Amino acid sequence: MKNMKTLDEIISSKVNGLYYGCRMLLPFTGTILKMVIEDDIIMDFSPRSKDITFVQKENYTDIYLHNYKNLSDAVNKYEHIKMIVVEQGKDIFDFNNHRKIAVLVEEDHKLIIEELDKDILFIE
Repeated sequence: MKNMKTLDEIISSKVNGLYYGCRMLLPFTGTILKMVIEDDIIMDFSPRSKDITFVQKENYTDIYLHNYKNLSDAVNKYEHIKMIVVEQGKDIFDFNNHRKIAVLVEEDHKLIIEELDKDILFIE
């Protein structure tokens, strides 16, 4: 039986993601449209991408960032991994469903997920 949480539930309940080395596990299922890590802007999530492998699982999203050996070394505590995501089941063509989130890399393999203000600009 599915136990999939919505992005709203995750943010309001402060459910954390996980990371191990270059792998991120986010506790929701969705499509990533854009990811910004430091100066890197990732928009190619195809199977041919050399930068990232992105897999939607039944209850979570699995991401491998191939250009980073360990996320805790690459992203300091003052920086965020920023993403534009659309939850599974939502209309990807409706811009109201495009959610801006920040992921903070914490100790003990923990990822803190926060929603960003809609007015925050991403580097294009």
